[in-house]
Amino acid sequence: MLRRIAAEDPDRPAIVGRDACMTYGELHTDSRRTSTALAHALADACATATSGAHPPLPPVIAICLSTAFDTARAVVAVEAGARILTVVDAHWPVALQMQLIVTTGAAAVITDVPTIRAALHSAGWSGLVIGLDDLERTPSPASTHADTDANAAADDAPFLMLTSSGTTGPPKAFLKTRRQYAANIDVSRDHLGARDGVATFAPGPMSYSLTLYTLFEVLATGGRMHVADRLDELWLSSRVHDERITRLVAVPAAVTALTDAARRHPARYDGIDLIVTGGAGFPASARAAVADAFLHARTISYFGTGELGFIGDDRAGHDSIRLYPQVEARVRGDDGSELAPGELGSLWVRSPSCSAAYLAGTTSTPLTDGDGWASVHDQGRLRGRDFTFVGRAGDVVTTGGHTVALDEVERAFDGMPGLSAWCAIAESDDRLGLRIALVTEGDAPPAAELRRWARERLAPAARPRRWHTVTELPRTAGGKIRRAAVADLVAVGRGRS
Repeated sequence: MLRRIAAEDPDRPAIVGRDACMTYGELHTDSRRTSTALAHALADACATATSGAHPPLPPVIAICLSTAFDTARAVVAVEAGARILTVVDAHWPVALQMQLIVTTGAAAVITDVPTIRAALHSAGWSGLVIGLDDLERTPSPASTHADTDANAAADDAPFLMLTSSGTTGPPKAFLKTRRQYAANIDVSRDHLGARDGVATFAPGPMSYSLTLYTLFEVLATGGRMHVADRLDELWLSSRVHDERITRLVAVPAAVTALTDAARRHPARYDGIDLIVTGGAGFPASARAAVADAFLHARTISYFGTGELGFIGDDRAGHDSIRLYPQVEARVRGDDGSELAPGELGSLWVRSPSCSAAYLAGTTSTPLTDGDGWASVHDQGRLRGRDFTFVGRAGDVVTTGGHTVALDEVERAFDGMPGLSAWCAIAESDDRLGLRIALVTEGDAPPAAELRRWARERLAPAARPRRWHTVTELPRTAGGKIRRAAVADLVAVGRGRS
């Protein structure tokens, strides 16, 4: 698509930042020149970091750049050849950046961040460290530019390395092939509004898998990708209006903040006709607030993971997810047996977008079984083609002999006045084995009001028995509350009871 539009409509904007824009023609030329320069630099450095893999993998190229605009350009350039790309957040702690680069066996790092350059040098890292500007300045034979597309990997070869979100433990790395991402893009085209000429704003670092995927999705459908380094550019600027953006893709926390901004400055957002959100639950109260603030916009909340791809969206209503046509699904019990419709268990899927395995260096957890069924152990209930998600593995607990989904406990508090953010956890209890507790953030209603609210909406076994308050709930970079970290805070006495 990039090559076709570069030839047919070279002046069409492709990537738009706050202070910069690159057309399809410019992006095609720039990415192919940069890709060729990278190939020469790798050859000169004799980078062989992944040569010991079985089967051998293309070289892994880590991108750690300080702006989303430059990261997007680098992603397109790295993808143009037979390589595997991964994006490292420029704002992560240096130790975490180093861990990801070393664990993934990266052959090169493209970066403009001085701290990671210094850390790699101090550690005696043997790979190539180079700046995007250096690659752009490197002269390369013009005849090699046209060959870059042909040298790209086959559809079934890996081209992208992602990591899990880290909500339930340390991030795990996995690979995506072009064919698997093409299956995702088919879903975006058919169900999520990614189409030719559509202006999409996906703010936030490209290290967010949601933002990174949107880049591929938009360019693969001939759209216009608007980027920003921070989520708050959605509500702190007038870019949505000024740049005639009609489609937003963002995590639920950003959409919630945007709703408040739209009430204060409605004219800034009157061109939006579609809001796509994913990566975490989108409660009914937030959906109602969006409908009130954006009178002409539809909201689609999709369900999926990087490992499995898109699974379904909320067209079913009533907190259920309607599975996409290409997805086979079943729910299994702890012993691996398939459960009857409506029973609570782990979701397993087969889909063209599923990855095959996690990288051995990041986890020993299997992703798939011998028959090609894959699971990240999302818990829920399946009735026909509708799935009700209740949490990840560890989010379903047994208390006093009753099975309780912590996510369902949390949903019961949706819409309670004065409650801004909250998380249900399980604590040890001498009598029950485990008891349910609710942890609230900042100023929250007193325990008596919370208890009364729970009595009216939850079965006795699911009602929290303890109430804690913390100044700020731990979250992932994408805004998801980290339940395990919340439980750790409470366990070490960092919350008020």
